[in-house]
Amino acid sequence: MSGRDLFPTSLRLLGKPVLVVGAGRVAARRAQALLDAGAAVTVVAPEAGDGVARLADAGLLTWVRREYATEDLDGVWFAQTATGVPAVDARVAAEAEEHRVWCVNASDHEASAAWTPASARVDDVTIAVNAGGDPRRAKALKDAIVLALKTGRLPLRRHRRGAGLPAGQAAGRVALVGGGPGDVGLITVRGRQLLAEADVVVADRLGPRGLLEELAEGVRVIEVGKAPGAHIATQEEINRILVDEAQAGNVVVRLKGGDPYVLGRGGEEAEFCREHGVDVEVVPGVTSAISVPAAAGIPVTHRGLATGFSVVTGHDELAELPARPDHTIVLLMGVRRLWHSVKQLRRNGLPAETPVAIVENGWTPEQRVTIGTLGTIAEQAAAVGVANPAVIVIGDVVRVSPFAPANFREQLFTRPGHHTQTN
Repeated sequence: MSGRDLFPTSLRLLGKPVLVVGAGRVAARRAQALLDAGAAVTVVAPEAGDGVARLADAGLLTWVRREYATEDLDGVWFAQTATGVPAVDARVAAEAEEHRVWCVNASDHEASAAWTPASARVDDVTIAVNAGGDPRRAKALKDAIVLALKTGRLPLRRHRRGAGLPAGQAAGRVALVGGGPGDVGLITVRGRQLLAEADVVVADRLGPRGLLEELAEGVRVIEVGKAPGAHIATQEEINRILVDEAQAGNVVVRLKGGDPYVLGRGGEEAEFCREHGVDVEVVPGVTSAISVPAAAGIPVTHRGLATGFSVVTGHDELAELPARPDHTIVLLMGVRRLWHSVKQLRRNGLPAETPVAIVENGWTPEQRVTIGTLGTIAEQAAAVGVANPAVIVIGDVVRVSPFAPANFREQLFTRPGHHTQTN
């Protein structure tokens, strides 16, 4: 028997009397699983291992301390035999058949009237795997399915409104998911899982667009991307979309580039949802302010070069920042006002020879790195046609980049006070 003649189903044993014959390790595991399902468990065995004994001492099951008797099956809905003695297990299974009680025979799966699959739960999803009587194979497959569900590799979207949700919990909700700098591999596991559950995805232009291709059939994508001077939707319209879709009963994922709480207006969206009674979850993302410089081999802090950094988006904010090459400045959305930013930093006292890097389209095949100094970078950017999306890094940490010119690297190792790290 390969298992092809099995009819998979799930039993609701809440409050139902269940018999376990045997009290060793296998019996203890099965008894615990039956207790977890809410069954009223009776164990029949003259001796018991630690597992069954602890459950009995805690009052969670009834332990009858004797050998099995036929009348133990009276009134039972389900039986599990796990004595380790094939002859005893076979007798219990045969008498259970006569009583029309489904019985799992742990000694002989081929002759067993019922099989217990390798099982697990992910949220409200139950995974149960039979593998032709090979329990280790079944467990390995079950674990692989659990991992795929937890990492969003399998669709978790509900097709019945509210199915599996606790009583009183609304089906509609919003998740603000930071998608990272654009590479689909840099989103968090929780972010992927929520995308697998989504009914509606409200997508940014700079989010990981490749993830949209993996969405299940029927998931709606609402584009609200913003580009300089060209907004598909205003922030007020985006806020209203999130609330309206959630109040219609949908699981809504707001897929944003970077991190929703780092210059992403995620706080405004979360506040608007809560004000309108919509549950909202915030999933942090890998912010482009740190990850895009890293794509060019630039750490925003580095021993001997910089112990702090600032992230800004506008020209006016630059006047408030430390004007030192050993304090890294990360400038987002700064290409259009690069000339003005350079002048402001020079007025602040930052030397003209301060290294600057511009990283366009970080973590994508189109990534390009332009490196110069505060005195040259604006002309360089204009000459090569630098464009958003781009992250500008200003400070001595740029010298660490493998894209930096040789003279930058030479200054790195001769800079007073700088110490290279060795392993």
